[in-house]
Amino acid sequence: MAMTDSTGSTWRYRWAHRQNDRRLRTFRAADEAWRRRDDELRRLRTLAVSLHGSTEAGAGLPMELTPGEVVFWTLPAAQLVEVRHSAVLPAPELAVEPDPPMLRPRRPEGVRVVDAGLAVLTNRRLVLLGGRGRRDWAYGRMTGLSHDPGTPVTLIQVLDRRRTSGLLLPTGAVADFRFKLTLAFADAIEQRAAVVAQLDELIGEHGAARPTRPAVLTPAQARVTARVPGGRRGVAVGAAVALIVPAMLFESDPPVRPGSERASAATPASTTAPVPSPAAPAVPATSPKPHRTRATPTAAPSRPVAESRCGAPDNPYGYDFCGGQRIRTPDRGVCDWFDCVPDFWSGRGWLVQCHDGTVSLTGGQRDSCTGHRGFRRTVWT
Repeated sequence: MAMTDSTGSTWRYRWAHRQNDRRLRTFRAADEAWRRRDDELRRLRTLAVSLHGSTEAGAGLPMELTPGEVVFWTLPAAQLVEVRHSAVLPAPELAVEPDPPMLRPRRPEGVRVVDAGLAVLTNRRLVLLGGRGRRDWAYGRMTGLSHDPGTPVTLIQVLDRRRTSGLLLPTGAVADFRFKLTLAFADAIEQRAAVVAQLDELIGEHGAARPTRPAVLTPAQARVTARVPGGRRGVAVGAAVALIVPAMLFESDPPVRPGSERASAATPASTTAPVPSPAAPAVPATSPKPHRTRATPTAAPSRPVAESRCGAPDNPYGYDFCGGQRIRTPDRGVCDWFDCVPDFWSGRGWLVQCHDGTVSLTGGQRDSCTGHRGFRRTVWT
């Protein structure tokens, strides 16, 4: 026996079942993705607090550790790469990538492999023990660092070497290496707390974006348009067609039957004009034909721009408070649209808003928005 609701409509019950099933599947997929990213963020946060390296990990390595030096990470399948001509790399940052992009196991153009061997990461330096010798990158002499977003290559520039060099790693080891390199560099400049604070901010932002379970729809909520193929969109298209077709017919000229113009021309004009009665006022024989004009459709009012920016001021760059990607290099005219803090361009981080309404380039820093009532939220693009 078919199930029906209180109205006795079987199709309403089927509509509610399909809608609830679709909404539940969408929610479960979003919630699973949210949980995976949440677990990864918390794992990185735990690692940022607990990873301090050890001298025992350096036992048996063909290199001597300096006093106070500890080993964070080793990988025996690393390749040394060099770039003959390259631009100046950006300065090393304490940025964390909790959701790394998909990498392809290939070399970028212009990068060549010159050696291979064991990569060792300590709290003082990055070392490659290769077949042709040893290559060191000391953090104290590091001037540039760049992680290729599409390939497993990290390039480094140092003061005592002209050529840019770096490592090419297996794709499965790239995310772990880059995060631990960030921690090692943070230890070298005594900024481990800034990495932990950045992860706390990411965890807080991610927690606020957790998907909510959808409400259960009832058969009584089904609309008649659900029975039309295409739903409300199909009804809207049909209504538009029903309005447009008569309008087009009304605007077009009436058809002329063949021979009507010839018959009109062959009809002789009257030689005597009728004399109007004196008692009756003269009425024109023909009245002027009204001139019809095509009405210009009025555009539907769009949603206010401020609403789509989640409260951000009007700006031509698309910056908002809704979400997206962090802004590390804002447009040079950003201070024409946002209230920037003094010494705005000396900041090292991403674009954030402080509690006093000003914006600053100190996102991810331990002293973010100092003197401006503290950090409030991130500006996105």
